[in-house]
Amino acid sequence: MNPSLASSPPVSPPQATAPRAAFGILGAISFSHMINDMMQSLILAMYPVLQGNFQLSFGQIGLITLVYQLTASLLQPLVGLYTDRRSTPYSLPAGMCFTLCGLLLLAFAPNFTTVLAAAALIGTGSSIFHPESSRVARMASGGQHGMAQSLFQVGGNTGSALGPLLAAAVIVPFGQHSAAWFGLAAVVGIVLLSHVSRWYMQQHRTAKTTPARVSNGLSRQQVLGAVAVLLVLIFSKYFYVAGLSSYYTFYLMQRFDVGVQNAQLLLFVFLFSSAVGTLAGGPVGDRIGRKPVIWASILGVAPFALILPHANLFWTVMLTIIIGLVLSSAFSAILVYAQELIPGKIGMVSGLFFGFAFGMGGLGAAVLGVLADRTSIAYVYQVIAYLPLLGMVAVLLPKVGRK
Repeated sequence: MNPSLASSPPVSPPQATAPRAAFGILGAISFSHMINDMMQSLILAMYPVLQGNFQLSFGQIGLITLVYQLTASLLQPLVGLYTDRRSTPYSLPAGMCFTLCGLLLLAFAPNFTTVLAAAALIGTGSSIFHPESSRVARMASGGQHGMAQSLFQVGGNTGSALGPLLAAAVIVPFGQHSAAWFGLAAVVGIVLLSHVSRWYMQQHRTAKTTPARVSNGLSRQQVLGAVAVLLVLIFSKYFYVAGLSSYYTFYLMQRFDVGVQNAQLLLFVFLFSSAVGTLAGGPVGDRIGRKPVIWASILGVAPFALILPHANLFWTVMLTIIIGLVLSSAFSAILVYAQELIPGKIGMVSGLFFGFAFGMGGLGAAVLGVLADRTSIAYVYQVIAYLPLLGMVAVLLPKVGRK
């Protein structure tokens, strides 16, 4: 036996390196989310213009939101369930094409019925985009799922905030047809999503060779109970946000005699604060757990929501900023918690929760619009102020362990 071989140290097996987040892909999917939601928020931002063009009641305005949100909410779980079983990477740019067609139809809609058809097309684009883009964000996370979902969500919230700002700068002074110019942003989104789809296809091929089974350690009854609690939290958040955002411009105009453009700018301030707050929920949830973030973000806004209907203009703006910052951190934590609750069903879970969120937003806008016609916008704000108190049900959520 060769003594040099006998004395040589044993060779250690190669160490597996931790996966790294693909920030280029996360940036592309977040920017595409910004474009997608910016075009969608133009519907909300165009309400004063559409109301003037077609003499719409608050109930009809709520119906526009309902049609958009229902097409998005009903289709999303079905899209997610299908893509869990069969990979469809190029559905991402396809979804953006639907949104582009809806935006162009909205820009040249001659009547209220056509406006509803445009809203349905935009909702269809959203239903295709969100489940698969959420899956891509998780794939590109490098294990930092909360951080990835927050980056993905902040793109959408930023786009939602930009809608009213751009509407105040372009659509209010130049009219309904000027919305067509924003179709150029959709073309940029289609190009970006085509690149993301190619990356997604390559990752899917790699994942096929290394399947992984993950268990959360919970019984079926515990999982169903936790899902029910999460849906109650989604209801409280998005029903409240629908009332706050859909009628915020009208609330400011009627109660404080604010002009249309200034009301749009203040709506942007609220929505932008929501975008900023989104960044906190995911990373904090990665460190301390999803449940504390969910609990604090929804129940934590209750005192501010209860004070809001009684505040003057200055404090109304300040309170909505605080509400936007705190409340917006909830969804990323809820979505990642749900994905860990039902492992292996990323598309279905994402579609279910995005869809339910949109559905509650649409239902809230419609119901509260009818209530506003029968009473007043100020009364609507008093009613919805109690919804964040439903955040107390978060105490029923089990701790999700991964095995």
